[in-house]
Amino acid sequence: MTFMSAVAPAPAALADFLAIPEERRFHELLAGQVVQKAEPSAEHGDAQGGILGALRSPFQRPPGRGGPGGWWILPEVEILLDTADLVRPDVAGWRRDRHAARPSGSPLRARPDWICEIVSQSNASTDTVRKLRIHHQAAIPNYWLVDPRDATLTVMRWTEAGFTTVLAAQKGETVRAEPFEAIELVVGTLFGDDPP
Repeated sequence: MTFMSAVAPAPAALADFLAIPEERRFHELLAGQVVQKAEPSAEHGDAQGGILGALRSPFQRPPGRGGPGGWWILPEVEILLDTADLVRPDVAGWRRDRHAARPSGSPLRARPDWICEIVSQSNASTDTVRKLRIHHQAAIPNYWLVDPRDATLTVMRWTEAGFTTVLAAQKGETVRAEPFEAIELVVGTLFGDDPP
């Protein structure tokens, strides 16, 4: 009888990740492993569009032009964190008072002030466990999880001990969710409901 030992895959380096052709690079580099992102479902795309629709207009502009302004909000950009992880969040935001110019290039090297992940059914533990830990290590101030499976929004704030949930809301509720508490957010619009 032959016994085979389980050998962990060798850690991937940034060079391994960047060797993937850009047009096929729907991956992330998480804790030394190249991880393919889940194929987005219609529900995932609708939730991502809902976040962008709710936040870009009032926040991605100078103050006084239809909203409080003060942010750069970008979907699906590669971000190299100080932890050597390369993430591709569904939506990320940078405060303009920290970044006067929009972050540019690929991968971005500026730490975001907010990350939002849309939970995919086939890859839920990546967003809710692995990336949560990585974003905490990188000191991302705010982390949102938008879950189309149960139409919920979870808003978390960084603390030294770990992320603290400051808001959990579901379809049918209207909330003020940090760091965008300057506006009311109708949670159902993230999941395909028409705005009131």
